[in-house]
Amino acid sequence: MRLDGFGLFVEDMGRMIRFYRDVLGFEIKEDEDTSNVYLVKDGTLFLLYGRKDFEKMTSRKYEYIKGLNGHSEIALYVDTFEEVDLEYRKAIEKGADSVLEPTTEPWGQRTCYIADPEGNLIEIGSFNKAFER
Repeated sequence: MRLDGFGLFVEDMGRMIRFYRDVLGFEIKEDEDTSNVYLVKDGTLFLLYGRKDFEKMTSRKYEYIKGLNGHSEIALYVDTFEEVDLEYRKAIEKGADSVLEPTTEPWGQRTCYIADPEGNLIEIGSFNKAFER
């Protein structure tokens, strides 16, 4: 078994697709009006599931956190400290909510946090070197 991707359960599919596509540069694989949307970023599959559609499919009702939440984090890596600052500014200019401005942490990482329209946390960070798998 291997990790294929990860996903979020979303309230407003169109708004979330536009955020991940237009603000963060994810490639969309479907139309906005579907209940299950596949996006791709750097070869990683990212799924958006409509909450109501998933509840209907599983015949269950779920609880969802409202507003800015610390339930999960999506981490995006850039190669340099300067790119952290640049990507943060670009995301804010395009409508992302600021959670933490770019900061160099004691462990040597420059990091910042933004939030998507439904309050999910997104980290943009770097150890000032090229990404290694």
